[in-house]
Amino acid sequence: MSDPRQRLAELAAARHTSLAKLSRLIGRNGSYLQQFITKGSPRKLEEEDRRVLAEFFGVGEAELGAPEGISYGLADSPRTQRSDFVDIPRLPLGASAGPGALAAEEAPFDSFRFSRRWLREQGLEPGMLSAIAVEGDSMEPLLRDGDEILVDRTPRPLRDGIHVLRLGDALLVKRVTSGGAGRVTLLSQNLAYPPVEVALDEVEVIGRVVWKGGRI
Repeated sequence: MSDPRQRLAELAAARHTSLAKLSRLIGRNGSYLQQFITKGSPRKLEEEDRRVLAEFFGVGEAELGAPEGISYGLADSPRTQRSDFVDIPRLPLGASAGPGALAAEEAPFDSFRFSRRWLREQGLEPGMLSAIAVEGDSMEPLLRDGDEILVDRTPRPLRDGIHVLRLGDALLVKRVTSGGAGRVTLLSQNLAYPPVEVALDEVEVIGRVVWKGGRI
Protein backbone atom coordinates (compact mmCIF):
# COMPACT_ATOMS: atom_id res chain seq x y z
CA MET A 1 0.00 0.00 0.00
CA SER A 2 1.40 3.43 -0.93
CA ASP A 3 1.99 6.16 1.63
CA PRO A 4 -1.38 7.87 2.32
CA ARG A 5 0.30 11.25 1.98
CA GLN A 6 1.71 10.40 -1.43
CA ARG A 7 -1.61 8.87 -2.50
CA LEU A 8 -3.56 11.96 -1.47
CA ALA A 9 -1.18 14.18 -3.44
CA GLU A 10 -1.60 11.93 -6.50
CA LEU A 11 -5.40 11.99 -6.24
CA ALA A 12 -5.46 15.76 -5.90
CA ALA A 13 -3.22 16.17 -8.94
CA ALA A 14 -5.36 13.80 -11.03
CA ARG A 15 -8.51 15.72 -10.06
CA HIS A 16 -6.78 19.06 -10.76
CA THR A 17 -7.86 20.36 -7.38
CA SER A 18 -5.77 22.12 -4.74
CA LEU A 19 -4.99 20.90 -1.25
CA ALA A 20 -6.44 24.16 0.06
CA LYS A 21 -9.82 23.37 -1.55
CA LEU A 22 -9.72 19.85 -0.18
CA SER A 23 -8.90 21.20 3.28
CA ARG A 24 -11.97 23.44 3.12
CA LEU A 25 -14.03 20.46 1.91
CA ILE A 26 -13.35 18.68 5.22
CA GLY A 27 -13.91 21.84 7.25
CA ARG A 28 -10.26 22.59 7.98
CA ASN A 29 -8.09 25.64 7.40
CA GLY A 30 -6.59 25.99 3.93
CA SER A 31 -3.09 24.78 4.89
CA TYR A 32 -4.22 21.65 6.80
CA LEU A 33 -3.62 19.01 4.11
CA GLN A 34 -0.49 20.74 2.81
CA GLN A 35 0.99 20.35 6.30
CA PHE A 36 -0.23 16.75 6.47
CA ILE A 37 1.58 15.88 3.24
CA THR A 38 4.77 17.91 3.58
CA LYS A 39 5.31 18.04 7.36
CA GLY A 40 3.53 14.92 8.59
CA SER A 41 1.25 16.94 10.85
CA PRO A 42 -1.20 15.51 11.71
CA ARG A 43 0.39 12.06 11.66
CA LYS A 44 -2.78 10.56 10.16
CA LEU A 45 -6.13 11.75 8.92
CA GLU A 46 -9.07 11.79 11.28
CA GLU A 47 -11.62 9.08 10.49
CA GLU A 48 -14.31 11.51 9.33
CA ASP A 49 -11.85 13.55 7.23
CA ARG A 50 -10.58 10.35 5.62
CA ARG A 51 -14.11 9.19 4.85
CA VAL A 52 -15.09 12.48 3.18
CA LEU A 53 -11.93 12.54 1.06
CA ALA A 54 -12.28 8.88 0.07
CA GLU A 55 -15.87 9.46 -1.05
CA PHE A 56 -14.86 12.61 -2.94
CA PHE A 57 -12.18 10.74 -4.89
CA GLY A 58 -14.16 7.51 -5.19
CA VAL A 59 -11.46 5.37 -3.59
CA GLY A 60 -11.30 3.01 -0.64
CA GLU A 61 -10.40 4.51 2.72
CA ALA A 62 -7.44 2.12 2.96
CA GLU A 63 -5.72 4.19 0.26
CA LEU A 64 -5.77 7.15 2.65
CA GLY A 65 -4.53 5.30 5.70
CA ALA A 66 -7.43 3.24 7.06
CA PRO A 67 -6.50 -0.28 8.21
CA GLU A 68 -7.28 -2.97 5.64
CA GLY A 69 -10.59 -4.67 6.32
CA ILE A 70 -11.73 -1.92 8.64
CA SER A 71 -15.31 -2.42 9.80
CA TYR A 72 -17.62 0.31 11.07
CA GLY A 73 -20.52 -1.83 12.22
CA LEU A 74 -23.09 -4.35 11.05
CA ALA A 75 -23.23 -5.44 7.42
CA ASP A 76 -26.52 -3.68 6.89
CA SER A 77 -25.40 -0.37 8.41
CA PRO A 78 -25.71 2.77 6.27
CA ARG A 79 -21.93 3.13 6.15
CA THR A 80 -21.48 -0.39 4.79
CA GLN A 81 -24.23 0.07 2.24
CA ARG A 82 -22.49 3.24 1.10
CA SER A 83 -19.46 1.20 -0.07
CA ASP A 84 -21.47 0.08 -3.13
CA PHE A 85 -21.91 3.70 -4.14
CA VAL A 86 -19.63 6.63 -4.80
CA ASP A 87 -20.29 10.34 -4.42
CA ILE A 88 -19.49 12.41 -7.50
CA PRO A 89 -18.90 16.09 -6.66
CA ARG A 90 -21.25 18.78 -7.94
CA LEU A 91 -19.32 21.90 -8.84
CA PRO A 92 -20.84 25.39 -8.71
CA LEU A 93 -20.19 25.91 -12.41
CA GLY A 94 -22.56 26.59 -15.26
CA ALA A 95 -21.55 25.21 -18.66
CA SER A 96 -23.25 27.59 -21.02
CA ALA A 97 -25.38 26.17 -23.79
CA GLY A 98 -25.83 29.72 -24.98
CA PRO A 99 -23.49 32.65 -25.52
CA GLY A 100 -21.06 31.71 -22.73
CA ALA A 101 -20.65 31.74 -18.96
CA LEU A 102 -17.66 32.72 -16.90
CA ALA A 103 -15.96 29.96 -14.92
CA ALA A 104 -16.52 30.15 -11.17
CA GLU A 105 -14.98 28.67 -8.03
CA GLU A 106 -14.52 24.92 -8.49
CA ALA A 107 -14.80 23.73 -4.88
CA PRO A 108 -17.64 21.17 -4.69
CA PHE A 109 -20.80 22.20 -2.88
CA ASP A 110 -22.73 18.91 -3.05
CA SER A 111 -22.61 15.47 -4.67
CA PHE A 112 -24.58 12.94 -6.68
CA ARG A 113 -24.40 9.31 -5.60
CA PHE A 114 -23.82 6.72 -8.33
CA SER A 115 -23.61 2.96 -8.24
CA ARG A 116 -19.95 1.96 -8.26
CA ARG A 117 -20.86 -1.07 -10.37
CA TRP A 118 -22.72 1.07 -12.94
CA LEU A 119 -19.76 3.40 -13.31
CA ARG A 120 -17.46 0.43 -13.78
CA GLU A 121 -19.79 -1.01 -16.45
CA GLN A 122 -19.64 2.33 -18.27
CA GLY A 123 -15.86 2.34 -18.14
CA LEU A 124 -15.85 5.45 -15.94
CA GLU A 125 -13.33 6.21 -13.20
CA PRO A 126 -15.05 7.95 -10.25
CA GLY A 127 -12.06 10.14 -9.51
CA MET A 128 -12.22 11.65 -13.00
CA LEU A 129 -15.91 12.62 -12.85
CA SER A 130 -17.71 15.76 -11.77
CA ALA A 131 -21.21 17.16 -12.26
CA ILE A 132 -22.09 20.67 -13.40
CA ALA A 133 -25.24 22.45 -14.54
CA VAL A 134 -26.26 23.43 -18.06
CA GLU A 135 -27.13 27.07 -18.67
CA GLY A 136 -28.94 28.38 -21.73
CA ASP A 137 -30.93 26.87 -24.59
CA SER A 138 -28.48 26.29 -27.45
CA MET A 139 -28.28 22.53 -26.79
CA GLU A 140 -32.05 21.99 -26.61
CA PRO A 141 -33.73 19.58 -26.86
CA LEU A 142 -30.79 17.32 -25.96
CA LEU A 143 -29.71 19.39 -22.96
CA ARG A 144 -32.03 21.88 -21.34
CA ASP A 145 -31.34 24.85 -19.11
CA GLY A 146 -30.91 23.52 -15.56
CA ASP A 147 -29.99 19.95 -16.54
CA GLU A 148 -27.07 18.41 -14.67
CA ILE A 149 -24.35 16.72 -16.71
CA LEU A 150 -21.64 14.26 -15.72
CA VAL A 151 -18.28 15.21 -17.19
CA ASP A 152 -15.52 12.64 -17.67
CA ARG A 153 -12.13 14.36 -17.53
CA THR A 154 -10.09 11.24 -18.35
CA PRO A 155 -7.35 12.32 -20.81
CA ARG A 156 -8.17 10.79 -24.20
CA PRO A 157 -7.67 11.77 -27.85
CA LEU A 158 -10.39 14.20 -28.88
CA ARG A 159 -13.25 12.61 -30.82
CA ASP A 160 -16.62 13.83 -31.99
CA GLY A 161 -19.18 14.13 -29.23
CA ILE A 162 -20.65 16.40 -26.56
CA HIS A 163 -17.90 18.08 -24.56
CA VAL A 164 -17.44 20.75 -21.94
CA LEU A 165 -14.73 23.15 -23.02
CA ARG A 166 -13.26 26.49 -22.11
CA LEU A 167 -13.04 29.17 -24.78
CA GLY A 168 -11.36 32.23 -23.33
CA ASP A 169 -13.04 32.76 -19.95
CA ALA A 170 -16.30 31.10 -21.03
CA LEU A 171 -17.23 27.55 -20.10
CA LEU A 172 -19.31 25.93 -22.85
CA VAL A 173 -21.06 22.65 -23.56
CA LYS A 174 -21.16 21.89 -27.29
CA ARG A 175 -21.00 19.10 -29.79
CA VAL A 176 -17.41 19.12 -31.01
CA THR A 177 -16.46 17.86 -34.48
CA SER A 178 -13.17 17.95 -36.33
CA GLY A 179 -12.81 20.86 -38.73
CA GLY A 180 -9.58 19.57 -40.25
CA ALA A 181 -6.16 21.23 -40.30
CA GLY A 182 -6.01 21.79 -36.54
CA ARG A 183 -9.49 23.27 -36.27
CA VAL A 184 -12.69 22.14 -34.57
CA THR A 185 -16.32 23.08 -35.06
CA LEU A 186 -18.58 23.77 -32.08
CA LEU A 187 -22.16 22.79 -32.87
CA SER A 188 -25.39 23.57 -31.06
CA GLN A 189 -28.46 21.33 -31.11
CA ASN A 190 -30.70 24.38 -31.36
CA LEU A 191 -30.55 25.43 -35.03
CA ALA A 192 -31.02 29.07 -34.05
CA TYR A 193 -27.34 29.05 -33.07
CA PRO A 194 -24.84 28.90 -35.97
CA PRO A 195 -21.74 26.65 -35.87
CA VAL A 196 -18.55 28.19 -34.53
CA GLU A 197 -15.21 27.15 -36.00
CA VAL A 198 -12.06 27.75 -33.96
CA ALA A 199 -8.45 26.61 -33.91
CA LEU A 200 -7.93 23.59 -31.67
CA ASP A 201 -5.30 25.42 -29.65
CA GLU A 202 -7.83 28.17 -28.83
CA VAL A 203 -10.00 25.82 -26.76
CA GLU A 204 -9.33 23.76 -23.65
CA VAL A 205 -11.37 20.57 -23.68
CA ILE A 206 -12.37 19.91 -20.05
CA GLY A 207 -14.08 16.56 -20.61
CA ARG A 208 -16.70 14.52 -22.38
CA VAL A 209 -20.35 14.58 -21.28
CA VAL A 210 -21.31 11.00 -20.40
CA TRP A 211 -24.66 11.38 -18.57
CA LYS A 212 -27.41 13.91 -18.03
CA GLY A 213 -30.18 14.37 -15.50
CA GLY A 214 -32.98 16.85 -15.15
CA ARG A 215 -36.66 17.45 -14.54
CA ILE A 216 -39.23 16.22 -17.02
